[in-house]
Amino acid sequence: MSSHRITGLLQAWRHGDDEALAALTPLVHGELRLLARAFMRRERDAHSLPPTGLVHECYLRLLDARAVDWQDRRHFYRLAARLMRRILVDQARSRGYAKRGGGAAHVSLEADDVPAATAPGRDLLALDDALRALATVDERQSQIVEMRFFGGFSNDDIAQALGVSTKTVMRDWQQARSWLLDALTADRAPRVGR
Repeated sequence: MSSHRITGLLQAWRHGDDEALAALTPLVHGELRLLARAFMRRERDAHSLPPTGLVHECYLRLLDARAVDWQDRRHFYRLAARLMRRILVDQARSRGYAKRGGGAAHVSLEADDVPAATAPGRDLLALDDALRALATVDERQSQIVEMRFFGGFSNDDIAQALGVSTKTVMRDWQQARSWLLDALTADRAPRVGR
């Protein structure tokens, strides 16, 4: 599917064309399902929300994003990935897992590639908190982690989406990974002298 067609439909939808949304939905549905499956692979086995449910919840939240100034299809998928992450984090919090490790999905930043859901590591809520903190320090690094880890984007796709070189993405990924590991380790360290 042409990137220009999707971008055109996104912009038409933004300007009030509901028929554009109807035409856009089947064009992006497959890619959104792939994103949802990637997210769900990192979730606990008995998660109450199937990938299709995650896609539908994402659609509902995207309806509220109508006013976004869509740049291109990658911008759309970046926002969709961010929304899916927020949906899963919101669900984890609503299940009462406010305490770290309280049954939330475990994720790891220790592998160079996108980690498997079963890898030992940090829980989703701690990672979300750390990503928010990273965004206050370096927004681009936070976006790179979000796109690569949660969205399954390649370094080349991320570079194109952010308008930087692939080398910059790789360098920022390494720095962000290191920063997050430090933040997560500090978060897990025993507190002395409360």
